[in-house]
Amino acid sequence: MKSKFSVLSLLLLILVVTQTSFATEPGERLARRAISENTVESAAAIEELRSFGPAGLQTLMTRYAAEISRHIVDPTLKPDAEWQRISKALDTVSGQKNSYLSGLYWYTDLNEAEKAARESGKPILSLRLLGKLTDDLSCANSRFFRTVLYSNAEVAAVLRDRFVLHWQSVRPAPIITIDFGDGRKIERTITGNSIHYVLDQKGEPVEALPGLYGPKSFLNALSDAEGLYKTLEGKNDWDRRVQRRNYIRSHVDQISVRWFEDTTKIGGFAPQGFSVQKGLNGEIQAVRIAGLAITKMATEATILRELFGAPEKLATITDEAKWRALAQLHAADGMIDDRSIALMKRQNLSLSEREFAAMVKRFQESIALDTVRNEYLMHTKLYSWLWNNPANLDQFNEKVYAELFLTPGNDPWLGLLDKDVYVGVDNGGFK
Repeated sequence: MKSKFSVLSLLLLILVVTQTSFATEPGERLARRAISENTVESAAAIEELRSFGPAGLQTLMTRYAAEISRHIVDPTLKPDAEWQRISKALDTVSGQKNSYLSGLYWYTDLNEAEKAARESGKPILSLRLLGKLTDDLSCANSRFFRTVLYSNAEVAAVLRDRFVLHWQSVRPAPIITIDFGDGRKIERTITGNSIHYVLDQKGEPVEALPGLYGPKSFLNALSDAEGLYKTLEGKNDWDRRVQRRNYIRSHVDQISVRWFEDTTKIGGFAPQGFSVQKGLNGEIQAVRIAGLAITKMATEATILRELFGAPEKLATITDEAKWRALAQLHAADGMIDDRSIALMKRQNLSLSEREFAAMVKRFQESIALDTVRNEYLMHTKLYSWLWNNPANLDQFNEKVYAELFLTPGNDPWLGLLDKDVYVGVDNGGFK
């Protein structure tokens, strides 16, 4: 099967190959050496290209544009030795596996990313994950990001043009191997989650997007966060605090209203004590829990209960069946583009057309489900933590992994060791 190239994808590719590299002649030599069969020579060239930042990656993308185009257009092409060397060079310089589809450069040193952000005036999109973004078996969500988001032509263009990209590994991704004893093995990751942070000029998180979002929702969230970033520029600490809280209040209201309206559409009901605030035109503007109205003597705790009480109550009435019904209302959030489908095809060439179509359909359904669950359930929780303007990203991320993703850093087994369960193996099979 040959994936059809969208007009947008073609335009983006033309843009990539026509941009000027950091230095034409030296860059050309480095690009040739980067795919040399001499591993010592190629490693040195790759390291030097990496040191040039996005310009180094652009040099490779330009030099091997024809080869990249062929493999994007036809994902069934057999990866010959030259293409394998090109892919390795691209992935190492970019800091991301399957970067031939995205053309994205990722910093792995936050200080360098902050410097690039100051020079460009762009916000930082910082990814925290288990494993490394260059690993074939990084945690599941980061692998899905590479397929669903970074390979998406529109998403990649926004990330490349409007953000400085950074990733950092929280800890190695746990890998499980099933050995059938006859030479066949299945190797997968187990547990783990990832999160994108948008950082302001001070390197503080102003937005946090937990887990996998569909391309459309991800782009909308990035646009909103970018807008907040711009409003914070040049503001004093007090005004920044006010702007951030106004943003959070507005977004929690929007999420709560959408969640309530979706629940109504699938035949659900409002939790006890729910109240609905409507505008002059009858549109729902906010949902609240009765008895928590803010008075002139309101405390910080009362404000937080009033603001986040609705999502907490909605969570109590949204079971697994309702989540799936909500996801069906947002099926468009699960749609992926031709590039993403092409990557899936390249990774699953042994499947028949019918089997592959079924895989794509099921995957898109799971993306829609993850999007609504992450937005309604996890995102609102994160907003309650962002309310107090966390200054230390690492500490905030520790809280996220411990209390939201339930994989605390102080548990070496990531919750996988059940000491009260007998399995009939010495030491429970743990080594």
